[in-house]
Amino acid sequence: MSEVRKPGPKAKPGVKSRLIDAGLKVIGAGGYAATGISDISDSASVAKGSFYHYFESKEAFGAAAVDSYFEKHRPYLLSILTDERHEPVERLRRYFQARIEHFREIGFVGGCMLGNLGVEVSDHSDVIRSRLDVQFQQWSDLFTSCIEEGQRRGSISDSLSAISLGRYLVSSWEGAILRTRVEKTDRAFHEFLEFTFGRVLK
Repeated sequence: MSEVRKPGPKAKPGVKSRLIDAGLKVIGAGGYAATGISDISDSASVAKGSFYHYFESKEAFGAAAVDSYFEKHRPYLLSILTDERHEPVERLRRYFQARIEHFREIGFVGGCMLGNLGVEVSDHSDVIRSRLDVQFQQWSDLFTSCIEEGQRRGSISDSLSAISLGRYLVSSWEGAILRTRVEKTDRAFHEFLEFTFGRVLK
């Protein structure tokens, strides 16, 4: 059970965001379980007592961090998935190719924060798991909207529902990220692209 503390000093503008931003970096580097409240507070240059003014527990912080992580990435997703200069299927391909290039550049380490937390805490924290579920669904929904447009235009197969395809993309992509982290090669990414764009969406 997560430890709960009494609220600390009075809130100051920007401190909550600073804590979340710093916490995401610390958790990204060392994992959720290995990260303590002191680690987060120190990284944000905030007194530990102040942490409890914004978050009643580390678990509550984790849930807020999940939401913040996805919201920070949403504009980037939308900029590609709604780019009318390209057909919907090409928007999807461009998104995944850009992410693959990013993972190549960083040496196939780190992975996706949502996926990492999902593996680490879903069996132990319903609070964080429920927020992960919401954000995975939000992600799937963005893919679904793009796929629906492609199906209307005839550039994406309608043999499966757009909702199912949207969920498939998130699940398969997260699996490919995990495999590349283990293998330290981009083979799983190539297989994901080949199967997704050569068969599933074709």
